[in-house]
Amino acid sequence: MSAALAVQGLDVVFDRFRALKGVNLAVQPGESFGLVGESGSGKSTLLRAIAGLAPAAAGTISINGKQLGHRRDKAFYRQIQMVFQDPYGSLHPRQTVDRLLQEPLAIHGIGDGERRIAQALDEVGLGSGFRFRYPHQLSGGQRQRVAIARALILEPSILLLDEPTSALDASVQAEVLNLLEEVRNARGLTFLMVSHDLAVITHMCGRLMVMQDGEAVEQLAAADLVSRKVAQDYTRRLLTASDGFVRSL
Repeated sequence: MSAALAVQGLDVVFDRFRALKGVNLAVQPGESFGLVGESGSGKSTLLRAIAGLAPAAAGTISINGKQLGHRRDKAFYRQIQMVFQDPYGSLHPRQTVDRLLQEPLAIHGIGDGERRIAQALDEVGLGSGFRFRYPHQLSGGQRQRVAIARALILEPSILLLDEPTSALDASVQAEVLNLLEEVRNARGLTFLMVSHDLAVITHMCGRLMVMQDGEAVEQLAAADLVSRKVAQDYTRRLLTASDGFVRSL
């Protein structure tokens, strides 16, 4: 079986700065895979390169065994969607929830909008009463639920999650993480998830990759991270620095 998402020898360069250096990664269908590392380690850049938002200078990216070109077409965005860190910044402030959800359907020429909008809002725990509200009328958690609904409405097979709960209060974080896990199980989705919070990654992901300075330091099972069966000193330092994770063990 081909990997749902495979990255080989990926380089990303910004003005001669190598943000990613020969990164290799394979995520299996239905798997939830985590990316961890300090700020600037290249986690979000890797997600953006996969999504076509950052230029790949070298290497390949493949979806279900099919290698992607430099440009992403509509078929790609039917398969892969991204949920960003800031739910307010990723939603147009002058568009209602209905308009935000209608837009991707219109772009892709999908006609069963009523069914998909109702299903997406139901899946994220927002009823039809939220449909004609504006982002400023929603709480942070509700805005992120709308962002997740927008990502789901095209019925993709892979979600790229870039710190999807870090801008939320702790109590709301747990609700959104549980929602994401429910959606993944219900739809059989594949997740590639970035988080600075090791507790979040070990809760959501079966495997993970540790990154530093644009490189992969090591890959390991989440259970091995919890039991501190790690190979690299950098990973051990991350464990030591992550007070919340240490307290959660």
